[in-house]
Amino acid sequence: MRTTRRALKALGSGRNGLGTRRAAVAIVAAGAVALTGCSGDSSDDKESGDSASKAPAATVQLPKLDGEKIQVAAVWTGPEQENFTKVLSEFEKRTGATVTFVPAQDPIVNFLGTKIAGGSPPDVAMLPQVGAIQQAVEKKWAKPAGAEAKAQLAKNYGKGWQDLGAVDGTQYGVYFKAANKSLVWYNNAAFENAGAVAPKTWQDLLKTAETISASGVTPVSVAGADGWTLTDWFENIYLSQAGPEKYDQLAKHEIKWTDGSVKDALTTLGQLFGKPNLIAGGTDGALQTEFPASVTQTFTGGDQPKGAMVFEGDFVGVNIGQTEAKIGTDAKVFPFPAVGPDAPVVTGGDAAVALKDTKGAQALLTFLASTDAAKIWAEAGGFVSPNKSLDPAAYPNDVQRDIAKALIAAGDSFRFDMSDQMPQSFGGTPGAGEWKALQDFLKNPKDVAAIQQQLETAAAKAYTS
Repeated sequence: MRTTRRALKALGSGRNGLGTRRAAVAIVAAGAVALTGCSGDSSDDKESGDSASKAPAATVQLPKLDGEKIQVAAVWTGPEQENFTKVLSEFEKRTGATVTFVPAQDPIVNFLGTKIAGGSPPDVAMLPQVGAIQQAVEKKWAKPAGAEAKAQLAKNYGKGWQDLGAVDGTQYGVYFKAANKSLVWYNNAAFENAGAVAPKTWQDLLKTAETISASGVTPVSVAGADGWTLTDWFENIYLSQAGPEKYDQLAKHEIKWTDGSVKDALTTLGQLFGKPNLIAGGTDGALQTEFPASVTQTFTGGDQPKGAMVFEGDFVGVNIGQTEAKIGTDAKVFPFPAVGPDAPVVTGGDAAVALKDTKGAQALLTFLASTDAAKIWAEAGGFVSPNKSLDPAAYPNDVQRDIAKALIAAGDSFRFDMSDQMPQSFGGTPGAGEWKALQDFLKNPKDVAAIQQQLETAAAKAYTS
């Protein structure tokens, strides 16, 4: 489910952190090719860094807002909050406004409802799901984006990303931050010792896992304590195997979870989850492993980690940063293996939405839609922008650049993460709905029919209410 925000917030707290866990899904063959090249050295390279610093900065005209106070609410914490604050500081310098970051609780829609009921809504909120934008519009909280913001979107964003921020043809959201969630990160030393290579298909992945296991290292680290990571496993497999049309239908509950396509995807996932010896800590261990630990245990212990590879998005890089592993040498990445004819790319995003129809709120949306704002966070790292006009040289290393290029290469073919399109009670609640059902599946991946019925019962109730 969440992708970015939650995963990064999970630096210290485990799963509920990532409000953006949910992601978007794309069919990106070009992205798969680009990311395969990430096995090279991707440490901060001076040549690329110089290129980024010398590149002429794109400019966006902003109004003078001397004395205006603006509040921006987001669930980001830690490095995400710090880097976003750098973006807001530049906005302050250019406009004269004073911008205050308002820490929000997750789910942010509930937090905003409380603030609005109390008569003190923030000017702008960073919303991590398509459904949250729709809810904000339905509740008449959201204000349409102004002409200047829409002009920046038209200039810098593909139609698909613009459409994600629109409701019934009216533009509300500016997707400032994205996440490529179809990635598998691996301990390079463990792979080399086992003689393993990055797999390109699901069957190759299973064979690679067996090869690594035979070398004495458990191959896969799974964050089973966090249900959102399990939805991401399912969505990558489902999109690649069942295809975009079925994916869209299931996301809208136009087909039931008892459909044969769901059975196929769960059966495929069970080929891995059904072999506890391939999972760090076995089934019980995985169910007690939160997202941050799933990453750090992959990149500590040298060539004898608890797990040789871990699945999740580009934000994994932030958690790798909590270890001594170096991205591009010790920690490398490959695209989520293709199950069907196409390899999936799951990407999530946080959209800026104005909750007050003020000059300051609209100016901030305009700035966030520009390459100026995207470049600031891109240079700081831990960030992927859907802004197609952003020079890839702005990213600090080759790995980050290739991940970003894969996202842009998706064009308009992506799909937003399924669980982020669903009612929160089904797709985004710890211990309930899809999260709980997939945790039960991890416990017992043999009884696919029972899990399908559990999913359908919960979905039917959620969509009805």
